[in-house]
Amino acid sequence: MADNQSTIALNIGTQRVSLAVFESSKSGALVLKAYDAESILADPASEAARAAQISGAITTLVKRSGVKGKVRYSISGQSVFIRFVKLPPLDDDDLEQLVAFEAQQHVPFPLDEVVWDYEVLESGGEKEVVIVAIKGDALDEVNENVNDAGLATAEVDVAPTALYNAFRAANPGLSEPVLLIDVGAKTSDLLYIEGDRFFTRSAAVGGSAVTTAISKEFDIPFAEAEMHKTQNGLVALGGGHTEQLDDATAALAMCIRNAMTRLATEIPRTTNYYRSQHSGNAPKHVYLAGGGANLPYAKEFFEEKLRLPVDYFNPLPAISLGKGVDSDRVSKEAHMMGELVGLGLRGVGKSKLNIDLVPTKVGEARAAEKRKPFLMGAAALLVGGAALAGLFRMQAATKAEEQAASAAAQFEELRTPAKAIQSSEKVESALVAVASQYVDAEQSALLWSDIYKELSNAFASEAIWFTDFSPVAGYDPLATKPPQPGDPVVKDEFSALPYGQSALNAVTVAAPTSSRPRGRAEAPKAAAKVNAIRVRGFWLKKQGVSSNIVFDLLKRLEENINDGNSHFTFTVKGEKNAQVKLEPKQLAPTVQSDPAEGEFAAPFELVLPLAQPVDYR
Repeated sequence: MADNQSTIALNIGTQRVSLAVFESSKSGALVLKAYDAESILADPASEAARAAQISGAITTLVKRSGVKGKVRYSISGQSVFIRFVKLPPLDDDDLEQLVAFEAQQHVPFPLDEVVWDYEVLESGGEKEVVIVAIKGDALDEVNENVNDAGLATAEVDVAPTALYNAFRAANPGLSEPVLLIDVGAKTSDLLYIEGDRFFTRSAAVGGSAVTTAISKEFDIPFAEAEMHKTQNGLVALGGGHTEQLDDATAALAMCIRNAMTRLATEIPRTTNYYRSQHSGNAPKHVYLAGGGANLPYAKEFFEEKLRLPVDYFNPLPAISLGKGVDSDRVSKEAHMMGELVGLGLRGVGKSKLNIDLVPTKVGEARAAEKRKPFLMGAAALLVGGAALAGLFRMQAATKAEEQAASAAAQFEELRTPAKAIQSSEKVESALVAVASQYVDAEQSALLWSDIYKELSNAFASEAIWFTDFSPVAGYDPLATKPPQPGDPVVKDEFSALPYGQSALNAVTVAAPTSSRPRGRAEAPKAAAKVNAIRVRGFWLKKQGVSSNIVFDLLKRLEENINDGNSHFTFTVKGEKNAQVKLEPKQLAPTVQSDPAEGEFAAPFELVLPLAQPVDYR
């Protein structure tokens, strides 16, 4: 069905796979020629079968539509890591190296294990880049499903940037700050858009969270809960909205409201982060997108919670409908077509952001295509060279003897300056080593600032304040013998030390027993690594606040960990390298349940393991 002038777009979500075919008209407009979609049950219990279900849905859509050729597809935001990094003023020649350095700092995996790309965002004279990365094997698995359906890969985008491109094309004159909420199955992408400015973050609440809440509340299977949600579900509103409903529908509506409230409470926190860390403005209008926004009264619910005007996102102004397209279906499902429209815009060169994650097979094919002209030229030269080889062989032998004699004389002349150059190289190596220490120190300073910033955001509460923030080395939360594991790196009395004395403890750990040779002295001790942060503080006793607030805020920090946005981990290695999930009491060994007599606040202490240990020198 598709030809060289057509663009096949495929949006691969967790619970829904959709396909569209676009063509460019003579006037340059984007025309929708075909559209179809397949749904998948996002049952958490069937996670192992998710890849097979997605593959089957893609194959079904391809067969039903009859498309062939190269496809541009997008993957869900929950599958990728998206980071926004501000850049210092610099020349464009240095941009590539600087972004690669920033990617190494922000992507939580080695760069040789991921596929990543970036796009420069410019606003008000400042430069910022959005870095997008995905594990290479995960992308190859998705790409294999696409190729198995008979489609070749042209480009791979991600849902948030594709949706942003569609929104900008559908609202070209809009300059006020807006929030676009894409309610997906497992997560919801929050897109903040101000003219050319763009920021996105995922919230771990989506349509499947609502279905899971219904399943638990009414003790029914996930599939049955999904059916009740889609057929009978609606979002309860405030002010006695459920009084006119029967008891069963009212109970279902309240259950859905409670689940959706988790997303509504996450939005103000993300907005505050966007305003404080990225100098953005609070949105003045909200748009809904995605299948999770299909519930009746979802629009009114967000208007009630956010106190802002809310509308469904309609990407159709950016395209035209071709003959044979079901206009009723397209109009009904328009708010779920944003990613497809964004991919279609890529095909005609009208997209604002152009992220391209290259799977292994696609990268190899592109490299081979680039090498083809050189290989053909090399073959031609080889044939011509063989014909001339015999002619020049005799002359080459004579010249070779002359050149050998000349080279020997030059070697003797260059031996003395070569020694001087070698000496200079040693000096250079020493200077590089010193400079590396300064670079490491700067990076460490930024690391501790980021760690403290994350901790402050997670524990932002007027009833909590910190009094001590101390790195801990050799921390072992699973140790059973006293004393308590872990040694503070900074001395408790550091503020009272005389001038010139170090504030750092001489922290060391014994070498493993297996490394001590028999019949010899004990093996030397090795420098420990900072692998945890000890935080001490107080919680304020007031109405509605108890010591549970410490554990509630620990859960907020755990949400960041689950999103892949954290420097911390609540999972450590146990016996035989088994992963052990730490209990709240292990993370918070000291939380005084009530203030002492005559006091207004009670102390607490947290020991939080770091995901990546830091060298302690």
